Amino acid sequence: MKPAFSVIFLTTLLGAGQGLFLALFTHQSYALFGLLPFQPDAFYGDGSVLALLFLAGGLIASFFHLGRPERAWRSATQWRSSWLSREVIVLPAFMGVVFLYGAVHLLGWKPVLVNLPGGQVIDPGIALGVVGTLLAFALFVCTGMIYACVRFLREWQSPLTVVNYILLGGASGFTLAAAYAALSAPSQANFFGAWAIIITLLAFVGRSASLLRNARLKPKATLQTAIGVKHPHIVQRSMGAMGGSFNTRDFFHGKSEAFLRTIKPAFLLLAFAAPLALLALGRATPELLGLAFVLQYIGLLAERWFFFAQANHPQNLYYQTIG
Repeated sequence: MKPAFSVIFLTTLLGAGQGLFLALFTHQSYALFGLLPFQPDAFYGDGSVLALLFLAGGLIASFFHLGRPERAWRSATQWRSSWLSREVIVLPAFMGVVFLYGAVHLLGWKPVLVNLPGGQVIDPGIALGVVGTLLAFALFVCTGMIYACVRFLREWQSPLTVVNYILLGGASGFTLAAAYAALSAPSQANFFGAWAIIITLLAFVGRSASLLRNARLKPKATLQTAIGVKHPHIVQRSMGAMGGSFNTRDFFHGKSEAFLRTIKPAFLLLAFAAPLALLALGRATPELLGLAFVLQYIGLLAERWFFFAQANHPQNLYYQTIG
């Protein structure tokens, strides 16, 4: 498939924003049960603002993928059957909760809602954090299922697609949280950095599993089945469109096999190896942790490009093979 850069930025920016919010509420949950010290409200509030900036950036990027942006609202009408419609509904709901989560912390609004038996106090920030966590995972599932539900693109049709969207977004979000904490709460940077290492390692395992799976896929269709001719020796001399067409432009990435072989180790290095090394070395160093996030995000851009490019549409048997 031809990767659309608007969708690449959409999915990676959303993933980082979702992951950052999950990192903030994970820390707050630890603090609620006395496992970590509570941080000032500004730490969670400012972090939510940063998460919202990434989410807004992803939302803006999505409009560049629309032929008629003024009709974007119609994409939510098919929520009963379309994962895209569900994503369109969940995304603004999640952004709204992140906004409220940040607002109650920045405003210091902490009325007691529930007292737990262990003495923990549930205030609006905690309640919104729980709702936001559920919506963050729902958004990951919706985004991943947009591609995992496409049956004829076998490279995508796997539970690993959804798992990797969750893990890759979580990895970038926790790495970003480590860099953010190194600036605003240095004593907590190691907590986020340790979780970033764990999730990045899990993401590497998940993405490697999908690469191995896809490498072993054998095409169900052949040139013979594509054109309905059973002769064993068929050589294609023309793709059927001398000047090109929608089929030849939008269903194939147009890059060489050598380019694909180059980009795979590049994103494995940038998205996984380099950030892991910097996270291990960085500790509470803002510069190293910031560099870890930047390199990881660049790697995820390359990874997402490869994710789309690796999906081989069956129609390419006819339109892209030239003898």
